[in-house]
Amino acid sequence: MLDQTKKTAVLYRMVMENHLCPYGLKSKWLLERKGYEVEDHHLTTREETDAFKEKHGVRTTPQTFIAGERVGGYEDLRAKLTSFEKDSDKKTYTPVLMIFAVSAMLALAAMWFFRGSVLSVRTIEFFAAFAMTLLALQKLKDVESFSTMFLNYDLLAQRRVGYGYFYPFAEAAAGVLMVAGGVLGLIGSPIALFIGTVGAVSVYKAVYIDKRDLKCACVGGNSNVPLGFVSLTENLVMIAMGLWMPIKALLLG
Repeated sequence: MLDQTKKTAVLYRMVMENHLCPYGLKSKWLLERKGYEVEDHHLTTREETDAFKEKHGVRTTPQTFIAGERVGGYEDLRAKLTSFEKDSDKKTYTPVLMIFAVSAMLALAAMWFFRGSVLSVRTIEFFAAFAMTLLALQKLKDVESFSTMFLNYDLLAQRRVGYGYFYPFAEAAAGVLMVAGGVLGLIGSPIALFIGTVGAVSVYKAVYIDKRDLKCACVGGNSNVPLGFVSLTENLVMIAMGLWMPIKALLLG
């Protein structure tokens, strides 16, 4: 019997022999983390689950009840108990910022391994190259959806649709070649310079001249990253790398 002095919640979730609902587990974990004592009801068969849905007029499980009122599924519960906003269309820079952060850590780790020091121009080169490669990887997960979103603002892709399919492969190639450095880095530099310049002009026109409110395809075609300064930064980094590699080669003779 539940202690009435504690916060309590009633949870109904699917726990079947061949299916353990992940959102049910997350709901239980979230409730307990927030100090609730959970009355955990398992729906162990498809018939039992369907009967529950029909009784409460819901389409999905899990379902959580607090103080006798139905809260809803996991996302509804998360919205109630945390600062999470249930809005699948909410724009956020988080995906691209996480890629930049991981790229920076990879660059520092690589420099520490190879040179025992992290303070070097090569660290910045590694960071830019890793970021390009990881961003390209997100696009390559679904080139079709990327190319569709890309067509909303890229000037070259709007004239040559095939460029939208070519772009993520070019970005990945430029990034990998620049990680290698040397002659390979010089091969990658004009690729980065070209796609970065076209991208920067396209983003600048869409955001700062046309004032359009668009999503950026920088982390793939299904992202909610807004097209703006961060998107422009990605292209400026590619331009900088495209210019820097040959300049570096000239300086080193």
